Amino acid sequence: QVQLEESGGGLVQAGGSLRLSCVVSAGTSSTYGMAWFRQAPGKERVFVAAVNGNGRMTAYTPSVKGRFTISRDVARNTTYLQMNNLQPEDTAVYYCAAGHTYSSYPSPSMFGSWGQGIQVTVSS
Repeated sequence: QVQLEESGGGLVQAGGSLRLSCVVSAGTSSTYGMAWFRQAPGKERVFVAAVNGNGRMTAYTPSVKGRFTISRDVARNTTYLQMNNLQPEDTAVYYCAAGHTYSSYPSPSMFGSWGQGIQVTVSS
């Protein structure tokens, strides 16, 4: 029912920046807690960042804290992930997710709606 679409990925050199966007095509962003996860080949899908329904609470995995910023534009039903000082270890497919609850460290099972994923590749 709820559909999510990511954009903004691509190839960047180490130290560069990208901004990912996630548009919710059904419902409203204010209704859902939103999060970004990532998955590298052969690895489990892991938490990156989360924001609650009203945008006033955020959480990050320690490896991206200070480099990544999650935010949302409720009027445009869009959630963003600004990624600065990207490193090769950030290379992964990034997924946007929507759920009914907010946690400071959510697991994938807490989210019922997912985007298709978008590739982020950081070269050295």
